[in-house]
Amino acid sequence: MPAALLIREQPGDVGAAALGGAARAGREYSTGQVVATPQFWAIALTHFACCAAHSGPIFHMVTHATDQGIGAMTAASALGVSGLSSIAGRLGGGLLADRVGAKATLLAGLALQAVMIVLYLGVREVGPFYALAIVFGVAYGGVMPLYALVTREYFGEKVMGAAYGGVFLVSTLGMGLGSFAGGVLYDHLGSYTWLYAGSFAVGTLAVALAFTFRAPRTIPLAVPAR
Repeated sequence: MPAALLIREQPGDVGAAALGGAARAGREYSTGQVVATPQFWAIALTHFACCAAHSGPIFHMVTHATDQGIGAMTAASALGVSGLSSIAGRLGGGLLADRVGAKATLLAGLALQAVMIVLYLGVREVGPFYALAIVFGVAYGGVMPLYALVTREYFGEKVMGAAYGGVFLVSTLGMGLGSFAGGVLYDHLGSYTWLYAGSFAVGTLAVALAFTFRAPRTIPLAVPAR
C-alpha cells in the first residue's frame, strides 16, 4: 500500500516527458460494446487457450520429470529455473513488441510455446530437460504481457481497465482448467503423454486464434472548418 501511493497518473506528475508520438484517434468504446465485439472474444479466447496450454506442463513439470527418472530435487530446480527464465521472457517480449508489434511477437511466442510443450514428450535426460524448461519459461513468460497491449491497441485507453479485466478473467479459467485436466488425465491414464499432447493441441489453437486479430480500427480526425 505505501508503494502504491508513489504511483502517479501522468509522466508530467514526476517531471518526465511522455515518449512516442501523438495518441491514436480511434473509436470510443463502452464496456458493453467491448464485450459485444468479436475482437474482445478473439483476444480473450486466445489468452484462455494460451494459459490452458502452459498451465498443465508448468504445474505437473516436476512429477513428469520424476516419471522419466529425473531426481525430485533436480526436477524441482528445473521448475525454478523455468520460472526465472519467464521473467526474462516478460521483459524481452515487451521490448520485442515495442519494435515489431504486439501481434507478431505474440504469434511467435505462442508458436514457440507449443513447440516446447510437445518436445517434453521426448526428453529423458537432465541436460535437455533443463534447456527445455528455460526456453519454455521464456516462451510462456514472453506472451503474458502482450494481451494487455493488443487489448489497448484495439479498444483504447479509456476502457482499458474493463476490457483487459474481462480478458484476464477468461484467461484465469484456462489456467485452472489446464492444470486440473492434466491431473485428471494422469490419474485415469497413468501417464502425462495425453496432457502434453493435449496441451500442444490447445497451444496450436491459441496460435490460430491469434491470427484472427484484426488491425485496430481508427476514425479520421476532425478537420476544422475554414
